Amino acid sequence: MRSAEAAVGAYNFRSRGSWKVLALLDAKARARLRDSSFAYVDSKGRRLLPINDAPHVRNALARFDQVRFEDDAARERARQRLLRAAKKYGISPLGFFDGQLRKERQQGVLKAHAVDIASLPRGTVTFLLTDIERSTRLVRRLEDAYAGLLRDVQAVIRSNVRRVGGHEVDARADEFFAVFQHPARALASALAIQRSLAKREWPEKLEVRVRIGLHTGRPTLGDAGYVGIAVNTAARVCSAAHGGQILISSAARSALEGSLADGLAFRALGRYLLAGLPEPEVLFQVEATGLIAKFPRPRARAAAGPSL
Repeated sequence: MRSAEAAVGAYNFRSRGSWKVLALLDAKARARLRDSSFAYVDSKGRRLLPINDAPHVRNALARFDQVRFEDDAARERARQRLLRAAKKYGISPLGFFDGQLRKERQQGVLKAHAVDIASLPRGTVTFLLTDIERSTRLVRRLEDAYAGLLRDVQAVIRSNVRRVGGHEVDARADEFFAVFQHPARALASALAIQRSLAKREWPEKLEVRVRIGLHTGRPTLGDAGYVGIAVNTAARVCSAAHGGQILISSAARSALEGSLADGLAFRALGRYLLAGLPEPEVLFQVEATGLIAKFPRPRARAAAGPSL
């Protein structure tokens, strides 16, 4: 049976906000094209996703996720060939990159469910969440090279989590979620992550920073992973931070009492209203050697009342 793509002579594709009809490419015209004019040729010789001209490249970008590839390696080869064709015809595939990031996030959800729940700590734990600052801007600047940068950032975070006995819970595109039985180890991991990233040289001399939030609580651990207000609080604390900054909640600050080493301090920033939380949260900035010291106020609305 011929593929649906081969059987149809014309396609609709979106260009600058309007739908247009793709020029006819019949069986004879397809036959005259070389294999290099297709983004994907499977092991049986079936040729999919024509990239012989600019309109077909745009169509292939839109249809890429509808194709069933034989394996991940084949998918990646097709993706690279398609992106080279886009570059050749001067097409900026920003929508394609956004779609790929959404798919990575969805795959991250599935991966999270595959985590060995039994290995995760129970009871009172400390969560560490990270998020790459201005990731959309980085995607626009680096285009396909952003995938390599993302892998490098995640590798730095992952290694510094594991080095001190932390557990990876989830990694979705530009976000990373880890958990620690001991709060001091979570703090040590956060410090190591920021210092390691600050030392790296990034493509095109770009500045790559992550927000980090820490919160200590007692979540519920079920078949789907951690649930409860503690998870939400950790996410909101991270969201309030700026790239290069480590923010901790008042609960994490209390749990870290007695863990202050020389040159380490927790500076109170005040009470803030964090989305979805019933009460204002006191936020603290971790100050230490090798970390940026000055930031704008947290990315949240200040709560009314006396300052700390």
